[in-house]
Amino acid sequence: MFVFANLLSAVAQIVNMGLSIYFYIIIARAIISWVNPDPYNPIVRFLYQATEPVLYRIRKWIPYLGGIDLSPIIAMLVIKFLQFFVVETLIDLAVRMKAGGAL
Repeated sequence: MFVFANLLSAVAQIVNMGLSIYFYIIIARAIISWVNPDPYNPIVRFLYQATEPVLYRIRKWIPYLGGIDLSPIIAMLVIKFLQFFVVETLIDLAVRMKAGGAL
């Protein structure tokens, strides 16, 4: 059972790392949106392509606030929630499995 616990712990750490990287990509996208970036710059294109699918779905749910885009803030809050809830739950489950405790 410890093998599955180690696998679960590794998956939790990889998910946490991926969520952290995406968190910083969203921050970079928000900072770049404050200036008038070159749309043909490869970095700008990557930031928009990586974040637009998520931010577009969030924008569909929130009302229009007159030019203020709250979607990056909401996306970052969702990412932090996933890190605190899902990742921590997976780590705790792996620790209990290693200790031989009940699920």
